[in-house]
Amino acid sequence: MIPCPFSYHRPATVADAVKLLSTLGDEARPLAGGHSLVPMMKLRLASPEHLVDLHGVAGLKGIHCDGNTIVIGAMTTQHELLASDEIGMSLPILDETALLIADPQVRYRGTIGGNVANGDPGNDMPALMMTLGASYRLEGASGAREVAASEFYQGAYFTALEPGELLTSISIPVPAAGHGYAYEKLKRKVGDYATAAAAVVLTMAGGKVATCKIGLTNLSETPLLAEDAAKAVIGTSLDPASLKKAATAAEAIMSPAADARGPVEYRKHVGGIMVMRALQRAAGRAR
Repeated sequence: MIPCPFSYHRPATVADAVKLLSTLGDEARPLAGGHSLVPMMKLRLASPEHLVDLHGVAGLKGIHCDGNTIVIGAMTTQHELLASDEIGMSLPILDETALLIADPQVRYRGTIGGNVANGDPGNDMPALMMTLGASYRLEGASGAREVAASEFYQGAYFTALEPGELLTSISIPVPAAGHGYAYEKLKRKVGDYATAAAAVVLTMAGGKVATCKIGLTNLSETPLLAEDAAKAVIGTSLDPASLKKAATAAEAIMSPAADARGPVEYRKHVGGIMVMRALQRAAGRAR
């Protein structure tokens, strides 16, 4: 199939893009990497009257350090994340996660802003952003505001974005020196969405877990922070009993859909396994 007719707009600045989205209203959609929107348009599951292409907005690209925070422009591609020395040194879990997104062709085009902004529960970056304590800059006709990633996701494809607003950048606090990290993802084949995935960022002291954050991907209609699971391992050496306790606590908040990736109980079970694997691998990396 081919898309319905639409008008094409290519703004040069963030202000121009925001003005277009605000003026055109619900019939306009921003175009970032296009890997979600364009297939839906081809199948006529989405029929926007206006496409606002963000590729001409230089202000939406780039990675820079602002004190102890890494700021990433929304139109920065997954490939550009992987090529960044700053990301590799300060946020290596971002590299690890980006490498598990689809395939190189998709990563050359797909953007981090598109990945986090459209509210798809299968996307890998949202749970990671929550785990890292990231915040999103949203700009609209009434100005700019910062929203924590943990407060951004409201349901499948429903987010805190107001009509006419655009997610323009992501701010991520640099984790503590010597932290451990891991993103464990179970998928049916290379390039697939996760059947279940878990992100872990932790620190160790004296052989025991001092701090821990755990995020879960594609195990509910939104990404999840497994706070009770993280608390279960604080002060432990990640012995088998503690790992099992964390997995059980994580499974308690999971509510995956039964789909082609498996029934609910299977997806919850492998979700718990991803949590245990990520905890063990993160602890092995912690210094």
